[in-house]
Amino acid sequence: MNLAVLMNGLSCKDPKTVQADDFFFSGFHISGNTSNPIGSAVKPVTVSELPGLNTLGISLVRVDYAPGGINPPHTHPRASEILTVVEGSLEVGFVTSSPENRRITKVLQKGDVFVFPFGLVHYQKNVGAGNAVAIAALSSQNPGVVIIAGALFGSAPEMSEDVLGRSFQLDKSVIKYLQTKF
Repeated sequence: MNLAVLMNGLSCKDPKTVQADDFFFSGFHISGNTSNPIGSAVKPVTVSELPGLNTLGISLVRVDYAPGGINPPHTHPRASEILTVVEGSLEVGFVTSSPENRRITKVLQKGDVFVFPFGLVHYQKNVGAGNAVAIAALSSQNPGVVIIAGALFGSAPEMSEDVLGRSFQLDKSVIKYLQTKF
């Protein structure tokens, strides 16, 4: 009986069947479609797209931004991130943990690098006149992503209007409206 060996929840291939394609990803040079409400597109290269990353503790993402486009506030529950601007100009920032909740922000130009510490809420916004592109490396082969607005207002089943209303100090009708957006 042949049982698969699991590493980080994924089965490991028999070393005798490993091929070059297990360590290869193509298409990272192709721009993402930014014609959406947030004006950005994220192309991940994690263990899901590149099986050879399993157990290596690294991954990549490409983010394309339309003018004014954002990568909305989010967090990676299993990774820190280091971002390099390849094209354009980005405002980047993160919020420190409670009780300070201090926003740390910087405008980056082509070639600039910025680090988002493990688990902190962070974002990017294209503040240039043209498109922007960034490449980010993450310290996990499966960093995960929690987009804050979607997680709170688009959860299934829905989070109670009372919890969200009291948390954000908003009327329940506003909460209902926001829930329809996600």
